[in-house]
Amino acid sequence: MMRRDRWIIVFGLFSVTALAWYYLTLMADGMNDMVMIGDAMAKMRIAPWTAVDFVLMFIMWMVMMVGMMLPSASPMILMFAKIYRDQNQRGEPFVPTGIFVAGYIAVWGAFSLVATVLQCSLQDAGFLSPMMTSTSSVFSGLAFIVVGLYQWTPLKNACLRHCQSPLSFLMTRWRDGSAGAFQMGLSHGAYCVGCCWGLMALLFVGGVMNLLWVAAITIFVLAEKITQAGPWGARITGAALIAWGGVTMTLVAN
Repeated sequence: MMRRDRWIIVFGLFSVTALAWYYLTLMADGMNDMVMIGDAMAKMRIAPWTAVDFVLMFIMWMVMMVGMMLPSASPMILMFAKIYRDQNQRGEPFVPTGIFVAGYIAVWGAFSLVATVLQCSLQDAGFLSPMMTSTSSVFSGLAFIVVGLYQWTPLKNACLRHCQSPLSFLMTRWRDGSAGAFQMGLSHGAYCVGCCWGLMALLFVGGVMNLLWVAAITIFVLAEKITQAGPWGARITGAALIAWGGVTMTLVAN
């Protein structure tokens, strides 16, 4: 039987994830309303971003990363709470677990900042439409190929190995106290970014606000971490992405 505190943590993770997806749904509906205005709106030239635009886009990326990554991080978070409970029989694991999650989210916050800057640059260069989808088949093909090649790298395999082994990660990197919990959250977040940054970059291809595309990547990230397929799983995916990119580039050439 799961302890009461474990159920509370599960409920908290589910609630935060559900709220993030609800926010994304509202934003996607707003984007669909813009598309319905007409092709003129869809094809208009985007005005330079203001500071408010940048902040709002950063918030969107941040919420999206929370909604996409918390499900795949849940095994690690629950394992952290269990170990803390076992080592501190008189202490509730809520606060240190929350600090661990805060460190994890902080790393994805840094990634969201980079993604926001990249999105602004791509839109200025004309590679993204006002609806935040790729306007260039060449760009899309190259993105698939680059991400596919990364799936074969030792860095990808090393990061994936740490993400797939919550107990091993925590036993070898355990730090006591609140500062230690935050540091472990940062460390796990860094491995997750190293594992998944390429897959997140594909949002620029399929559409940043395409919820089906976002959901597909979320499910794939979760499956990649819990199936224990090892490096060959990443390599098979990488080969498929490279082939997909090659087909996209070939269609453009023809």
